[in-house]
Amino acid sequence: METLLVDLQQRSYPIFIGEGLLTTPDIWAQYITKRGKVVIVTNETVQKWYLAPLTQSLQSSGFDVVSLILPDGEEYKNIESYNKIMTFMLEQNCGRDTTMFALGGGVIGDLTGFAAASFQRGVDFIQVPTTLLSQVDSSVGGKTGINHPLGKNMIGAFYQPKAVIIDLKALATLPKRELSAGMAEVIKYGIIWDNEFFEYLEQVPNKFWQLDNEVLTHIIKRCCSIKAEVVSKDETEQNLRAILNLGHTFGHAIENFMGYGVWLHGEAVAAGSVIASRLASLRGKITAKELERIIDITKQYELPVGKPDNMELNDFTKLMIHDKKTKNGKVRFIIPDALGRASLYDNVTNQELSLAIK
Repeated sequence: METLLVDLQQRSYPIFIGEGLLTTPDIWAQYITKRGKVVIVTNETVQKWYLAPLTQSLQSSGFDVVSLILPDGEEYKNIESYNKIMTFMLEQNCGRDTTMFALGGGVIGDLTGFAAASFQRGVDFIQVPTTLLSQVDSSVGGKTGINHPLGKNMIGAFYQPKAVIIDLKALATLPKRELSAGMAEVIKYGIIWDNEFFEYLEQVPNKFWQLDNEVLTHIIKRCCSIKAEVVSKDETEQNLRAILNLGHTFGHAIENFMGYGVWLHGEAVAAGSVIASRLASLRGKITAKELERIIDITKQYELPVGKPDNMELNDFTKLMIHDKKTKNGKVRFIIPDALGRASLYDNVTNQELSLAIK
């Protein structure tokens, strides 16, 4: 087992990475600091695999456990699902001594975290991510929230978990498309922060698809350590943390345009990262060879490298104005300055956007 720390002083918390962690509560039960009710929030897909083992682990440690099962899909990351959680917790007579568990992918993690942040003005929660994307990215850092028809993740809160429990065994039950989608966020870390990690990812596609334990552990640990470092320096995304949104401005627009759930979040981020890298190439920030490497690695992990066929510049610009990074009416973009480094820019022209998108 590997352990990392997200250093936020009094709100610091551990990330546990290993096999079989769901059934070893002695490692993480100490982070359930109160003896109130434990509420597990999961979805219809994940509950078939992991709800019973987690419930049994908690009950064996003496906790009173109840669970809520939501529909599966990005389209359910909305106010209706949030209300279902609130209603369930009120019906269960949950108090401020409740601890919530987010058992699932990014949708469940974001929903549960937002519910925890707002139920009785804040209860404890623990992230148990079961997809690669949530293990390497969304479960760490305290971003929680829901989608709105006008924009993704526009309603939410910064609210840190008490711990993150990453069980590698969960990846064995993921469909190939979900594994692929998770790699979009992994590749992102190489582009914005760590050129050597990018080179490593270029070398291991075959082992990754074989679910090689050593490769998976290294990938997850490196991504979590990068995110932990960034979050510890800029928890509420005032400056540095924004670079973690490489590809997301374009990606969120794609998700919204297509309808949430049609393109997986990781698929949209992958396309968005390539578009942002094309912008970098147009500006002379990266070479044509480096752009080719970014496109090639994206294809190696079976991710899209361009926009949906029916989406044009006007579709992007109408939707991107609602991006969280927009400031003073200007859409701001994360663009690589080199492989392993990125910055925030607010001076991208429509001509540049058009060329990059095409």
